[in-house]
Amino acid sequence: MASIEFTAFPRQGGEGRGASRRLRTSGKAPGIVYGGSAEPTQIELDHNALIHALRNEAFHASILTMNLGGAAQRVLLRDVQMHPYRAQVLHVDFQRIDENKKIHMKVPLHFVNAELSPAVKLGGANVSHVVNEIDVACLPKDLPEFIEVDLSALETAHAFKTSNLKLPQGVVAVTRGKDPVIATAVVPKAVVETEEAAAEGAAAAAAPAAEAKPAEAKDADKKDDKKKDDKKKK
Repeated sequence: MASIEFTAFPRQGGEGRGASRRLRTSGKAPGIVYGGSAEPTQIELDHNALIHALRNEAFHASILTMNLGGAAQRVLLRDVQMHPYRAQVLHVDFQRIDENKKIHMKVPLHFVNAELSPAVKLGGANVSHVVNEIDVACLPKDLPEFIEVDLSALETAHAFKTSNLKLPQGVVAVTRGKDPVIATAVVPKAVVETEEAAAEGAAAAAAPAAEAKPAEAKDADKKDDKKKDDKKKK
């Protein structure tokens, strides 16, 4: 699991929309940290540093170390509110963790070996990723940065489901009684049509040959009959 640290500061200048707007104008991003035995704390972060951190996949699915007021806290990123059309963070939420309590997190999936699967190598199928992350439950120490999805055994017209995942020890998928599909392998329509056309062409080519054989047999019979007649005349 990645070890990521970042710095936050107790929020200055009060609360409310006006205060948050002024904070953003000054290059800061407003946020909150909650959970655990401490009271929720209003915080602010350097906006550019936060935007850079958010581009890192691991920042969204790792236990983070937040340095706040000279003390380090272990937290999870729980929510990010973005501006509708600008690369601007409007608000960010972090949750303190208890090392002895299980957490629920969305973990990204990393797909590998699709090109080695029978579906692709033998069937010419296209592999489609139905989901790119799954919900898991585990203790904080067991939280994986990502889960690998090995598609090397995937066959045409078959699905790779959540139950096929090899999860790290201590990690369980939260599926709510279902077995969601992770990936599928489907042969493109154009490939199917090409194969069908080739089969039809082979069948059409075989038909005249099959019809020609009886005619050849008849000619052979006529020749035999003529030979017999010639012998009788002699």
